[in-house]
Amino acid sequence: SCDASQLCNCSSMGLDFIPPGLTAKITVLNLAHNRIKHIQSQDLQQAVNLRALLLQSNKISSIDEDSFQSLEKLELLDLSNNSLAHLSPLWFGHLFSLQHLHLQGNSYRDLGQSSPFSSLRNLSSLHLGNPQFSVIRQGNFEGIELLHKLWIDGSNLSQYEQGSLKSIKEINHMIINIRSINIFSEIVRDILHSVTWLEVRRIAFSIDAEMQVLSVMSSSFAKKISLRQSLLTDATVPEFVSILEDMPKLVELELVDCRLLGTGQWKMEIQAKKSQTLRVFTIKKLSIEEFYLFTDLHAVESLLSLFTRVTVQNTKVFLVPCRISQHLRSLVYLDLSANLLGDLSLEHSACQGGWPSLQTLNLSQNSLSDLEMTSKSLSHLGNLIVLDISLNNFGEIPDKCEWPKLLKYLNLSSTQIPKVTTCIPQTLEVLDVSGNNLQEFGLELLSLKELYLARNQLKTLPGAAPIPNLVSLSVRTNKLNSFSKEQFESFRRMELLDASDNNFICSCEFLSFIHHEAGIAQVLVGWPDKYVCDSPLAVRGAQVGAVHLSPMECHRSLVVSLVCVLVFLVILLLVAVGYKYHMVWYLRMTWAWLQAKRKPKRAPPKDVCYDAFVSYSENDSDWVENTMVRELEQACPPFRLCLHKRDFVPGKWIVDNIIDSIEKSRKTLFVLSEHFVQSEWCKYELDFSHFRLFDENNDAAILVLLEPIQGKAIPKRFCKLRKIMNTKTYLEWPLEEEQQRMFWFNLKVALRS
Repeated sequence: SCDASQLCNCSSMGLDFIPPGLTAKITVLNLAHNRIKHIQSQDLQQAVNLRALLLQSNKISSIDEDSFQSLEKLELLDLSNNSLAHLSPLWFGHLFSLQHLHLQGNSYRDLGQSSPFSSLRNLSSLHLGNPQFSVIRQGNFEGIELLHKLWIDGSNLSQYEQGSLKSIKEINHMIINIRSINIFSEIVRDILHSVTWLEVRRIAFSIDAEMQVLSVMSSSFAKKISLRQSLLTDATVPEFVSILEDMPKLVELELVDCRLLGTGQWKMEIQAKKSQTLRVFTIKKLSIEEFYLFTDLHAVESLLSLFTRVTVQNTKVFLVPCRISQHLRSLVYLDLSANLLGDLSLEHSACQGGWPSLQTLNLSQNSLSDLEMTSKSLSHLGNLIVLDISLNNFGEIPDKCEWPKLLKYLNLSSTQIPKVTTCIPQTLEVLDVSGNNLQEFGLELLSLKELYLARNQLKTLPGAAPIPNLVSLSVRTNKLNSFSKEQFESFRRMELLDASDNNFICSCEFLSFIHHEAGIAQVLVGWPDKYVCDSPLAVRGAQVGAVHLSPMECHRSLVVSLVCVLVFLVILLLVAVGYKYHMVWYLRMTWAWLQAKRKPKRAPPKDVCYDAFVSYSENDSDWVENTMVRELEQACPPFRLCLHKRDFVPGKWIVDNIIDSIEKSRKTLFVLSEHFVQSEWCKYELDFSHFRLFDENNDAAILVLLEPIQGKAIPKRFCKLRKIMNTKTYLEWPLEEEQQRMFWFNLKVALRS
C-alpha cells in the first residue's frame, strides 16, 4: 500500500491491528477507518522516520505507554474519533517533533491531573474535546507556550478552573464549541491577551442578562471574532455589539450559519464610540425567520462609516436601504452574492451617494435580469474597478449600456447571453463571458488583456485585430477543431492560450506551427482521450512545447488504414482455418457439453427405456454385437440394450443421440480396449457421462475390460475414470471358456443391481 514517496495508505481495510513489518523507510502511515482497538509497544518500533501517523476513526481504547517512543520525527498524530477514556503524558513523552495533535471525538472526560502535553515544545495545532468532555483543570496546558490553532469541543463543558489557559502565551486561532455562557466567560478571561482570532461555535446569546457576564470580553486584544452556528436575538444584539465596539484591537467580525430571532427592533441605539478599528464585517448564511419584516437598520448607521470590507452572502437580502449605502462611505469591497437582489432593488440600493469609495462589487447569483438597467444603476460608482454579476439571467443584451468609467474587470459568466454586443464597456482589461451560448466573439476592445471564453459554442478563435493587447485567452471546452496560420500569427504577443478540451485533430504540421512559429509563450491544448491524439497529449492542459510526436502519431491515417487491413486479414485467416478444421462443429460440441452438464444427474423413472447404454469402439463391434448382445438380450429375463447402430434416431445430431441415450439408460456399459481409448466418439461418450455417471458413491457405470489397457492410455482429463479403475472392481473378459460363464453371471448381476 506504499507509493514511491513511502506514503502507505492502509485506510478502510478492515484491519484489527497495526500491520507488522513496518520499516524505517515509511514516512506517512494512514490507518484511518479500520477496527484497531489496541496499540502495542512493538507495533511502531521500527518506523523511526515516520512523519505522519493517521489513526482516526478506529476503535482504539488502549495504548501502551511506550508505543510512540521511537517516533521522534513524528510531526502529525491523529487519534480522533476513537474510544480513548483517558490521556497519558507518557504517550507523547518522546514526540519532540510533533506539530499537530488531534484528540477530539474520544470518550475522555478530562485531561488528567497534570498536562499531557508538557513535552510537546514544537506543538502548533491541538484539537481536543468530545461530547463527554466536562472538566479543564489548571495545569492541563503547561508546557505549551504558542499555538497556531487550538480547537476545543466543550459542548458539555461544566467545570473550568481559572488560569488553565493562561500558560499559553499566544494562540493565533482558537475554536471553541461551547454552550455555557458562564464557562465561556471564564475562558475568555484567561485568553484576553493571547488570542488573535476567536471563533465560537454553537453558543446561544438569547438572554440580555447573560451578556453582562461577557463584559470582560471588551478588554480582549482579539483582532477577529467569529460566530458559527450561534443564536442572537433582538435583545442581545445591542449588548453584543456594545462589547465588540469596546474591544481595542478588533478588526473583523464574522457570522457564519447563525440565526437571528427578531426583526431589528433593537431597544437601544448603537453608537460608535470606541470602535475605531473594526473594518471588516462578514455574514454568510444568516437565517432571519421573519426577514421580510426586518427594519431598515437605522440603529447601526453610525457604526458603518468605518467599514472597508462587507460580505453578506446567502442571507436572502433583497434590498440595501439607501441610507445604509450612503453611510458606507469607506467601503471598498462589497460582496452581496447568492441573495435576492433584483433590478429595481439594486437601483434603490446603489442610490446616488451610496458606496462612494467602492472598488470591488460582487452581485453574482442574484435575481438580476436586465443588463442595461444593472449597468445604469452602478454607473455613478466612480471608483468601481471590479464587477462580478455572473450567475444571473440576463439573456439578450442591448447594444448600448452605461457603465462606471473606471471599470476594468467584468464577470458575465453563466448569464445566458447568446451574443455579446457593444454594450460591453471599452475600458475593460479583463472580461469573463464563460459558460454562455456564444458562437462567436467579434468585439473591439482595445484595452483588453485577458479574455475568458470557456464553455461556449465557439468554432473559431476570436479575431486578434480588435483586441490587439490581449496577453491571455481561454477558449477551453468549446467546439474548436483547428487553428489557421493567420489566426496564430495575429496572436504573437500573447503569453498564454488555453484551448484544452476542444475537438482538435492533432498533426505534426499543426504542432510544429504553434510551437515553432506562433511565438506564444505557453500554449495549452490538452487533447482529451476521446480524440485522435492520446499518448503524451492525453493530459489535459499539456504544454505544446513539451510534446514530441512519434512517427505513428504524425501519420495517423496511414497507421489506422494498415491496422484495419491487418485486422481484416487476421479475421479472414481465422475463418479459413475454422472451416478447414470444422471449428463450427467443435463449438456446437462445446455448447452441447455445457447443456448436458447443467441437466440433473438422474432422469425420471418414466423416461428410462434401456437397462444399459453400450459404449464401444467400432473395432470391437464383432464381440459386442455377436457375443455380448446375443448373450444379454436372449437371457431370461432379457436385457434391453441401447446400441448406436440400432437405436440412435436417424437425422438427429449424434451428440444429442449420445446424451439422450445415456439419460434413458439405467446403466452405462463401457467396453474398454485399446481401440476404445483411441476412438474419438468413445471419448465424447466418456466426456458426456464423466460428470453425470462417474461418481464413486454410485454404480451407474459398468466397466468391461475386453483386453488389458495401460493406465497411461486413458485420457488424463478423465480423472474420475482413472480413480474408479484404481478403487473399484471392473469385469475383465477371460480368454478361457470355462471362466466366461462366471463373467456373464457377474455382468448380469451388475446390470440388475
